[in-house]
Amino acid sequence: MIIKVIKENDDYAQAMARLSALMTLDPKAGTKEDNELELLALVIEDYERKIVPPVAPDPIEAILFRMDQMKLGRKELESYIGSTSKVSEVLSRKRPLSLPMIRRLHKGLGIPADVLIGGTENSQAIIGQEPEMHYAKLPLKEMHERGCFGNFKGNAQRLADYAEDLVLKFMHGLLPKQSTPAFLRAPLHQRGTRDTDGYALLAWRLCVIKKARASPAPRAYKKGVITAKWLKDLARLSAFDDGPRLAREQLGMAGITLVIEPHFKGTYLDGAAMLDEGRPIVAITLRHDRLDNFWFVLMHELAHVAKHLDEAHPLFTDNLDNPAEQDRQEREADDMAGEALISQAAWKKSVAHTSHQSKDVITLANKLGVHPAIVAGRIRYETRNYRILAKLLGHGQVSRHFA
Repeated sequence: MIIKVIKENDDYAQAMARLSALMTLDPKAGTKEDNELELLALVIEDYERKIVPPVAPDPIEAILFRMDQMKLGRKELESYIGSTSKVSEVLSRKRPLSLPMIRRLHKGLGIPADVLIGGTENSQAIIGQEPEMHYAKLPLKEMHERGCFGNFKGNAQRLADYAEDLVLKFMHGLLPKQSTPAFLRAPLHQRGTRDTDGYALLAWRLCVIKKARASPAPRAYKKGVITAKWLKDLARLSAFDDGPRLAREQLGMAGITLVIEPHFKGTYLDGAAMLDEGRPIVAITLRHDRLDNFWFVLMHELAHVAKHLDEAHPLFTDNLDNPAEQDRQEREADDMAGEALISQAAWKKSVAHTSHQSKDVITLANKLGVHPAIVAGRIRYETRNYRILAKLLGHGQVSRHFA
């Protein structure tokens, strides 16, 4: 009895011929022919497994088989799948099984999870545990409008039905070292008096990270690169027509990724500084699409990167319309940003500080080498008079650089 590993089709043909001959003999248990038959069958099975791809189990056939076994009608499936129309669509293969459906069918009817998962990307571990967050509470409609869910088609109800599937697919690869709930509960430093929708904030952070990874900074970030002088030099780019775009390039050379991502409803964000696997990201929403707002938010978040951002404090979010809740870190960021744009010494010496006239604003801006919007914005903020100097603010002149 010489049995060898099958390596090619000729070996396979010979083995099959010998197997057929042995089966014809119908050897008694324990004989050398019977032992040869068993070993040969194992070798053949091993070869067939290598050359013939396994047939994926069909989840719908499995459901129909279990219905037949348990004498169940379509009505009994509604508690697992949903309405009568959903049951009909699933069984006719017009609607895919969602993760909640799979979870209920597995638990209620005992259908193996790997069979119900079929050819999807979902792991069996996801099916075996209850979801740790309410995926339908995420801003699904806004996320869909931003292209987060690829070519998914459906109304608001269908988005809610497949929320877990869609969000997990969107998150895939974004959170390799931590679970979604842990990411949601990450230490958060937030400025502003309004309550922020945590799920909307999570969605925004994920969109920011996805954009940042798609266009990463060309160099590695080194702590200490952001100094008072570096910020002042950056502020002078505001004097150029394409200053915002030049600023993004300058940040990239320092290892910092600048992302423009509109805020989601319920977040009231102007900007944020965050870490993604040790890489700093500055994100700006352009909630107020003005040059004065852009440059102050940018400087403020860069101050957070320089002074406060670390693994223990990986996220700072700011709503600069509501400065009532200011702690030491926020005051430090404000002071560093303000000094970079207009030093206190220059501000107190300037006629614009008291006259609030456009010509004086432009004179001071030219002297400092910054855009007049920055001076006008400071006057409006300090006087709380938002009706003056509006023509100097550069409305709509930021978003055009980041189309």
